Amino acid sequence: MASKREELEIYWNKINYAYPILNDTLFTDCSDAEYEDIQQIIVGLGVQIKIRDLILVHTEKYFRQHVASSFWSKFIKTDEEVKGFQLFKSAVNDLYEAMASFSPMITRLTILNNSCCDNKPIYGERDVMSGIKQLLRATLLSQLPLDFQVIINHFYKVSFNVFDNAEYENSDMGEDVMCSGCWNEYSDCNCSYIVKVFHDTNRKLVELTLLERLTGQVLTNFIQQRIELHIQKLCTGTFDVSHISFLENWLDTTVMSWLTRIYCAGSSKPHRVDKDIQNAVSKFKQKLSYSLYHIYTKLRIDQLFNIIIVYPDSQPAVDDIKLCLDKTDLRATLCKKLQNALETRLLHPGVNTPDILTAYISAIRALRHLDPSGVILETVTKPVRNYLRNREDTVRSVVSSLTEEGAGSELAEELAKFAAETDDELEKEEDWDNWMPDPKDADPKVNGNDRKANDIISMLVNVYGSKELFVNEYRTLLADRLLAQSVINTEKEIRYLELLKLRFGESQLHFCEVMLKDVSDSKRINALIQQDKNFESLNNKFSSNAMILSAQFWPPFKDESLELPDEIKQHFEAYTKSYEALKGNRTLNWKPHLGNVNIEIEIGEKKLDLTVSPFNATLIMHFQTKPEWSLEELHQIMKVPLIILRRKITYWQSLGIISEKSTDNYVLVEGSDGNKSSCSTNQVQEMICEDEESESVMASAHDQREGELQVFWSYIVGMLTNLDSLPLERIHQMLKMFASQAPGTECSLQELRQFLDTKVRTHQLVLQAGMYKLPKT
Repeated sequence: MASKREELEIYWNKINYAYPILNDTLFTDCSDAEYEDIQQIIVGLGVQIKIRDLILVHTEKYFRQHVASSFWSKFIKTDEEVKGFQLFKSAVNDLYEAMASFSPMITRLTILNNSCCDNKPIYGERDVMSGIKQLLRATLLSQLPLDFQVIINHFYKVSFNVFDNAEYENSDMGEDVMCSGCWNEYSDCNCSYIVKVFHDTNRKLVELTLLERLTGQVLTNFIQQRIELHIQKLCTGTFDVSHISFLENWLDTTVMSWLTRIYCAGSSKPHRVDKDIQNAVSKFKQKLSYSLYHIYTKLRIDQLFNIIIVYPDSQPAVDDIKLCLDKTDLRATLCKKLQNALETRLLHPGVNTPDILTAYISAIRALRHLDPSGVILETVTKPVRNYLRNREDTVRSVVSSLTEEGAGSELAEELAKFAAETDDELEKEEDWDNWMPDPKDADPKVNGNDRKANDIISMLVNVYGSKELFVNEYRTLLADRLLAQSVINTEKEIRYLELLKLRFGESQLHFCEVMLKDVSDSKRINALIQQDKNFESLNNKFSSNAMILSAQFWPPFKDESLELPDEIKQHFEAYTKSYEALKGNRTLNWKPHLGNVNIEIEIGEKKLDLTVSPFNATLIMHFQTKPEWSLEELHQIMKVPLIILRRKITYWQSLGIISEKSTDNYVLVEGSDGNKSSCSTNQVQEMICEDEESESVMASAHDQREGELQVFWSYIVGMLTNLDSLPLERIHQMLKMFASQAPGTECSLQELRQFLDTKVRTHQLVLQAGMYKLPKT
């Protein structure tokens, strides 16, 4: 029995001699011939499986207590990149040498494992070497220190900087010049050393199968940071050049070339036989390509408002975004951020309406190019449309832009472009070969063809939902322009009218045709009346030219009163008689507050030739008969409100012709005083004249609309008298039968609701359970 135990002890000592790991050491002098004998002893005892498993247990313990702890002890957090580079290099070298020490034992363990009959995988692997490497990876990753990525990031940052600025090969540089790779002087350049260490370290990590698991995420994060820095450096503030091709080329030639050298131990191409490395490089490229598009698209989304403002000069940037949106999932982000940018930078009282419209038009053009389906445009510009709908001067700004001259008027160009389109282009069949479905975020209730077909003018008209409103505003604007100009360019106005007729229809603009005809008719009638002998004698003192308007075709004028001097009224009466003689059963109803008056004023030795309003002309004529007037006296004789008189008289004060003697008492300035004060007032005169010309003589859109809706009141009273009570929809339907053909007299359901609510507030109507009725008397 004792001899048996002694024999087993001998066998055990021999096994320990072959596998010193069982005593927590790696060094042994066991030769291959000696191991053959020991292997036969293990097989003879039938304990090969137990010995194998025991060796694996001790190997795992050794890795945990010695190898892993030694490796991670090198990962000391530091801000010095070069020190971090050296620490990581040292850690990998020590780990590689430690694994090299296991090589003889792994060879013997392989022989031992082949003699086992259980075919048990070694840590999930079929061969011993792969199993030991798997054990090493698992042990290392189970002890990851908190800031291990810092050292690895330093290592790859230093090496990438050398690779990206590969000037270490140039030896012709002066000694005092700094190397952009290692940031040393060229005499002390370390780039070659860094490259050598870089390739050697990566080769060792690949052999240990630790490269992907240990550095993969760090590499990904680092390269993404480099991509972001490169994109910002290359693309910030430049919109007129496409950058995608340059970025893709940089990714292939610089980043992927560097990564390939990492995985292939310095080689620029992966070996064809090594499919694992090829797959790893290919997957990395897919990941980085997506990151490139994602980062670039996010940068452009942040700049999209500025890109839109300078469109079409920024079309290359829009093309890049269009390409990237197909490769990323940032469509919703684009819509949200651009909508916020528009609301923050445009939709507030500090921005003029024409500027908002200009930005809106640019947005329409840019987003149509970006997304031909129109879904992004519809989503993003919804707040802009709602805001414009609540601005009182939106319609006037749009109409003014439609009829502006010069290359800067985008809407005028759009109007001319619409007119130039041929019927074939407008009626061309849909190209079914290139048909694309609407994006998934499209509103299913909106017809995709309608969304794509709307041009810029249609979208502006759709802000209000009615082209009648725009036509009526053009009518008012045309009236202002015709009455304000001393010399009217009818050819230009007719040209714009014809363009608008193509866009809005003949019937909508019939009233404007009559207005322009009134202008030409007025010239002819004026010439005939001037030849009338009965009227000709009145032209000795002053002459007049009248603009004769067909009242029912022109928009309403401001209701202002002005009592003219007797001699002017006599002149107008004589003009009226001549007109009646010429036209038979027609007469004239004068609007004395409209028009312009050319007057000549003599003050001492100085003469002034001025063009002023009838208010100002009448005012100064009264000072011709009496040098001093109180504001109340002027109010009584001119029939003009005091507040308007006080504002109008400042014009003559600024010219030094009238001065305020005391509160609301004014006196005519004569002689040299008038000359002194008038010499320095030319600039003020121009300013005041411009202010007066900018005032519209037409009634405001709000006042006009109130007057138009008031026409329906008698019909509504009649309905409710006969039918007792009616809901809003029924009243609206019945009013449609009474609407005239005049522009603007159509009444929408929303307008009718507001109008009736006003009547309810003034106690002219009663609203009960959604029914309107007249109050009981």
